[in-house]
Parts: sequence; structure tokens; C-alpha cells
Amino acid sequence: MTRIIMHGCNGKMGQVISGLLAGDAEAELVAGVDAFDDGHNPYPVFKDIRDCNVEADCIIDFSTAAAVDALLDYCAEKKLPCVLCTTGLSEEQLQKVKEASESVAVLKSANMSLGINLMLKLLKKAADVLAPAGFDIEIVEKHHNQKVDAPSGTALALADSINEELGNEYEYVYDRSSRREKRPRKEIGISAVRGGTIVGDHDVIFAGSDEVITFSHTAYSKAVFGKGAIQAAKFLSGKPAGMYDMSNVIEAVLS
Repeated sequence: MTRIIMHGCNGKMGQVISGLLAGDAEAELVAGVDAFDDGHNPYPVFKDIRDCNVEADCIIDFSTAAAVDALLDYCAEKKLPCVLCTTGLSEEQLQKVKEASESVAVLKSANMSLGINLMLKLLKKAADVLAPAGFDIEIVEKHHNQKVDAPSGTALALADSINEELGNEYEYVYDRSSRREKRPRKEIGISAVRGGTIVGDHDVIFAGSDEVITFSHTAYSKAVFGKGAIQAAKFLSGKPAGMYDMSNVIEAVLS
């Protein structure tokens, strides 16, 4: 049984994960951490991570960037593996993540969905075959109308996965409205759609001469990210210090 602490337990993702763990036979939520708590959770909640004295095997973080520094200090001190899901970290914080990984296992990923992370691996293989054959590459991502950033971090991660496989020779293009020229071969177009309550759609299009291959992923609820985070926590429990990502979880699932 994997014992988990939920950092940011009263946020939207924290509550999703709390619900998922309530029905999980292989993991349990033993404590939560959140600055705002009304006592409705069936587990102890601490307003400050430094006050948490509950024994655990891993901590899942879906909080805010402002809370990450104290979290990393706590995990390094307690040697408590951490699944770090909070985004928008500064360069200084990213450096601190690397430093913390020298003493404890830290898993960080732009997207916790198992499907997206499997897609990242498949795209590398597709790029190896299709890019040399002259296929153009386009990414279209769709999210709800409350999302403030564009393109999504996941869209950029998909583009990065392809570009790394192709020697980082491709340029990212977000807007062609001011350009009057044919499409260069070595570019990846990234388009963002915002509307309604779309949780998250990502299409990666390889468009060749007379044929098109599309890789698609649709998230129907935030539960897909929670399930991935729980899977990551189970994987990370007991692992030696170091930096991990969801590709390690995928490899463990496939092995």
C-alpha cells in the first residue's frame, strides 16, 4: 500500500485525486496540505507543509508556484519522494528542483496523463519516419475559455518531443497572419483554440503528399491527470534520488 500526502488537497485537482484514492486498493491518502481548509476531508489537513508529521511514501503536489520552495525543502529533509505537478515555476525554482533531486526522488512532467506521455514516445518514432519523407508538422490544441496561457504547455511538450528527435532543427510558428510566403519545410505550426468547457484536446498532424496522419488525444475530465499522478506516486515510492518523468512510468507499465 502506497501512503500518499496530497499537497494542495483542497484545490480542484487535489479533490479529484482525493476521490480517486478513496477507491484505490493499492494506495491511500494519509494526509493533506492546504492553506485553506474547512474540515470536510476524511484525513488530517495541515495548513503548512512544515507542520505535517504523518508518515508517507510519496507526496503529490498540485498547488501553486509560491508553495513549491517549502515543499522541496520538506521533501529533501524527510527524503520523501515527490510527484511535482505544479506549473509556472521560475528558473530559480527549476534549479531548486534539480538540487532537491540530488537527495530525493522527484518526478516532474508537463502533463500527467498516461495517454499524452505515451503519445510523446510514439511521436518520436513517427517523426523519424515521416519528417525525412517531407511531411509537414502541425499541432492544434483546444482548451476551455478560462485558460489564460497559449499555447498549452502540453502542446509545447509535444513539439519539443518531435523537435528533439529531429536535432532541434525546426522552428515553432504560432501565427502566420503577417507572413506572405510558402510554408518552410522545417517548421512546426502550433495553433490554440479556446472555447466552452473543453478539458483538453491535442492533435498532431503529419501532412504529406496525398496522405495525412493525425495523432489525437482528448481529455474528457481532469481525472485523467489525477490517475496519472497516482500511477506516478506508486512508481516513485522507494525509488533512489534523481529526476524522473512520466516516460519512466510508461516504461514501467510496458515492462
